[in-house]
Amino acid sequence: MVEVWANRAASSEAAVTARHLRRLWGLPGTQLGVTAWPAARNQSLFGTWHYWWQAHLLDCLVDAQLRDPQPQRLTRIKRQIRGHHLRNNLRWTNSYYDDMAWLALALERSERLVGVGRPKALRTFTEQFLNSWVPEDGGGIPWRKQDQFFNAPANGPAGIFLARSEDRLRRAQQMADWIEDTLIDPETKLVFDGIKAGSLVRAQYTYCQGVVLGLEVELANRTGDLEHAERVHRLVAAVEQHMTSGGVIRGAGGGDGGLFNAITARYLALVATDLPGSTPADEQARATARTIVLTSAQSAWDYRQTVDGMPLFGPFWDRNAEVPQAATKAAQSVDGAVNASEMPERDLSVQLSGWMLMEVAHTLDAGTA
Repeated sequence: MVEVWANRAASSEAAVTARHLRRLWGLPGTQLGVTAWPAARNQSLFGTWHYWWQAHLLDCLVDAQLRDPQPQRLTRIKRQIRGHHLRNNLRWTNSYYDDMAWLALALERSERLVGVGRPKALRTFTEQFLNSWVPEDGGGIPWRKQDQFFNAPANGPAGIFLARSEDRLRRAQQMADWIEDTLIDPETKLVFDGIKAGSLVRAQYTYCQGVVLGLEVELANRTGDLEHAERVHRLVAAVEQHMTSGGVIRGAGGGDGGLFNAITARYLALVATDLPGSTPADEQARATARTIVLTSAQSAWDYRQTVDGMPLFGPFWDRNAEVPQAATKAAQSVDGAVNASEMPERDLSVQLSGWMLMEVAHTLDAGTA
């Protein structure tokens, strides 16, 4: 099956490349993902661009380079990074700590795994995450600057990033402990979204589970503390019970939600490949995580559409995708979040999710991290 998943990942990459990747404002040496297909004029001109979607596009390009190293893809990775920096007004940072955490993770992987680095950017992000830690206010780091909402979508990926830097391991542990002490549902054992001004926000999203799994796996590897592995065991079981349908990770529609299920898949795959230990509980967690990812990937592939010989994925991996139309309403940004297009399949987020899922399924079948 290794070749099958590699071929599916390559087809998914080709689809996103053909439909979404364009020069930023026609400038040479740049690239970004157009946020919709078919695209309206404002989208084609990158009037909207959605910072954190572009970070996941970079992550997918890194995945693809690991699967099939190619000089032209390294060029795309460099152009993506350059385009992001330029479109963000020649800055790396913005006002949202979750956004910055996703780009920090993608840049760290790009540097470590394929040799395309931005060390200054990584130092900048490290300072952002360290300086925003405010336990005296109830956090955690906040969702965005000047805000009292402390949530898993910011603390999870920022914690993963800091855990991958050996001299920041203590802070990553503190972030994981804050989540454990503050955001775990005593009934389901899932991760709540966050706390706002001292009140629990009880929403439970798939990607919150994913980033906490990623953080705990990193800490289990780096600290040898069995508590982190035990948290992974518990959360994998909770995801299987409460966040899958027929073994398939539940979708969250389009817009920002289009990326939620793939983020969960990415870090379930990390559990399967990187969770240390040889106890029955360790082996069960790895096996369960692997099964969820591969079942989800097979289902997403089975329910895809094919347009011009290339796959088009739906936001829900257990039902048929629909071919989007240009005349439908496009995704809209509302108070820091992006709502879905009328037809979610238009959204770059949804197509990135399908591509990411195929890449991580390949890593499991290939036995690589």
